[in-house]
Amino acid sequence: MEYNPVKCIAMETALKERLWQYISSHNPELMYELQEEYRVSAYLEEKISAMRPEVEYLLNEGVPALTVQEICIEQMTEELKPSKFLFIKRILEEEFPTTYEVLQQSYLLNYEVLNIMDCCKDIFEKFGFEEQNGIQRSLRYAIIGEIDHYLS
Repeated sequence: MEYNPVKCIAMETALKERLWQYISSHNPELMYELQEEYRVSAYLEEKISAMRPEVEYLLNEGVPALTVQEICIEQMTEELKPSKFLFIKRILEEEFPTTYEVLQQSYLLNYEVLNIMDCCKDIFEKFGFEEQNGIQRSLRYAIIGEIDHYLS
């Protein structure tokens, strides 16, 4: 199959959109940081540039575009996993359901989860937070305690 620059550009555009959507949903702390520093475009371009050879290779091999996107998104988001944001949000929902509902209805949920994440930095450093090891029960309890302290 011959190299098709239009197809590659369309793929890169789609990958940028999907990567930004992933960051917005799973790592809003990174989203806000990049926006504050006016580095959104540079960050996305850096990630896409790193994938460009693989994108071109896969497309030239005839791999379907959606499959190429899935492969690339998985690789580009690997360092963003697991999501501390989603972990804290889930604990808040499970252990503090009334507060979770109030925050969600007032559109402050993401803001407060980000604040809680900031309060939990030392806990994450102490216990670690890696998907491969699973989430330790002691980490979960420490986070629950910190959330309780934050909310009181």
